[in-house]
Amino acid sequence: MGQVLAVVSGKGGTGKTSFAANVGMALAEMGHPTLCLDCDVGLRNLDIALAMTDRAMMDFTDVMNGRCSLEEAAVRHPEQKNLFLLTAPSRLGAPDVDQEAFRKLFPEIKKKFDYCLVDAPAGLGSGFQLALAGADRAVVVTTTEASSLRDAQRTVMELGGLGRGQVHLVVNRCKKKLLKSLHQTIDDAIDSAGLPLLGVIPEDETMPLYAGRGVPLLHTNNNSAARAYRNIARRIDGRRVALMRIR
Repeated sequence: MGQVLAVVSGKGGTGKTSFAANVGMALAEMGHPTLCLDCDVGLRNLDIALAMTDRAMMDFTDVMNGRCSLEEAAVRHPEQKNLFLLTAPSRLGAPDVDQEAFRKLFPEIKKKFDYCLVDAPAGLGSGFQLALAGADRAVVVTTTEASSLRDAQRTVMELGGLGRGQVHLVVNRCKKKLLKSLHQTIDDAIDSAGLPLLGVIPEDETMPLYAGRGVPLLHTNNNSAARAYRNIARRIDGRRVALMRIR
């Protein structure tokens, strides 16, 4: 049976969607059939991060309501045969989606995919609760900003339904020249949140350029950020990988 990971954050702008897309692609590169599921109902953009704009014709509500099968709605990535996208509806709001019906999608998803990364909307509202409906684990994505770290701690408090060791922290957009001075801040956040650190991702100023061209980061020459995503994917897969040194 596969695993479902909810990718969450207490506020917007942490790079949560980019994380879901790039780690999903890294897991697929490792040979794992992987589904990236956009749970940002009404404001979906995971397709852009995966360079799959307009490829998905059906969304997860079509599967829920029996209008199509999971195989028909989950679109294969054009360049990575193990990576699939199941998108969110664009004309509904999260409160309009039946959480129990959504939860019933996951037994079939876990039979067909080794991993499913659910890209949750920012914040702790109904969309956040929807994204957790079928989750086995959660990844809280934060940045080094004080407000983001505080929101991450608040997010952890809402994840009590998951067992100890099933919630992990990722610190994104770490600027190399500031990293030494941020060690204490990151350590404090880990201690306060009580979470194991899954990875630290360096600031990548080229990501918006690549995204605008429809090029996934893992298909570029940006070795630093791409290596961080691949290392995180290996840890998710149970492999022992040392934290990358950001110089």
